[in-house]
Amino acid sequence: MRYGVAGVELFGRHDEPARISEFLDGVRQGGGVRLIRGEPGVGKSSLMTAAAELALSRGMRALRASGTAAVRLLLPAAPRSRHDRTHCCQPERTAMTDHTRSDISLRVNEITHRLSVDNRRTLLDALREDLALTGPKKGCDHGQCGACTVLCDGRRVVSCLTLAVAADTTSVTTVEGLATEGELRPIQEAFLRLDGFQCGFCTPGQICSAVGMLAEHAAGWPSAVTAGDAPDRAPELDEAEVRERMSGNLCRCGAYPPIVRAVLETAVRDGGAV
Repeated sequence: MRYGVAGVELFGRHDEPARISEFLDGVRQGGGVRLIRGEPGVGKSSLMTAAAELALSRGMRALRASGTAAVRLLLPAAPRSRHDRTHCCQPERTAMTDHTRSDISLRVNEITHRLSVDNRRTLLDALREDLALTGPKKGCDHGQCGACTVLCDGRRVVSCLTLAVAADTTSVTTVEGLATEGELRPIQEAFLRLDGFQCGFCTPGQICSAVGMLAEHAAGWPSAVTAGDAPDRAPELDEAEVRERMSGNLCRCGAYPPIVRAVLETAVRDGGAV
């Protein structure tokens, strides 16, 4: 159902209910969305309550926040052209059909799942909504914060920008799949012991990113701060390297120092086992 915007009507504290009733009858015939607002000084008077009650008695939807001097009336508006976006406040949804969905196989945390998904569905939504794996978080939904980071075939990806169909047949690891038989990985233990988090919202993505980052370093991959263009061995991992390699994961609480310490400690512990 679409709604159009039909303007604002002001009422003063001395207006009679009859005037409000007359106005509502006119709105009911014209359709659209109307906002009834009290004039300055009306405040929390009973005028808006009366307006809402009169609207409800006419079968309208009357929305009013408690204690405010305004009532919004919602009425179905006349259908508009799909190309006319001037007055549209609710986007049209396209139903999923055989031409817009695909059957995929996702191996997530060593368990294979067969799903039928919309071709536009992201891996993040498939994990959270279809498989109930809520470790990956939907933060920015634009690939900028890293809270949704998971591992695909061992490589870190931002799942909010990865289509579920693109992950077909790959092996996906979320933070729920890192621990083995209840035993935390060294990187998880280091995050806990060194307080590499505060609110914890970004932590699953931070940990998955750290696992992938340490694997990249062990394979000899350089970063933007690595000295030399083509090192013949894994570059030395210091704070600058860790900060650069983890820069795609934001922590709004500012727990970066302990995060860096946790990664560095894990890198030298047990030969870099994560």
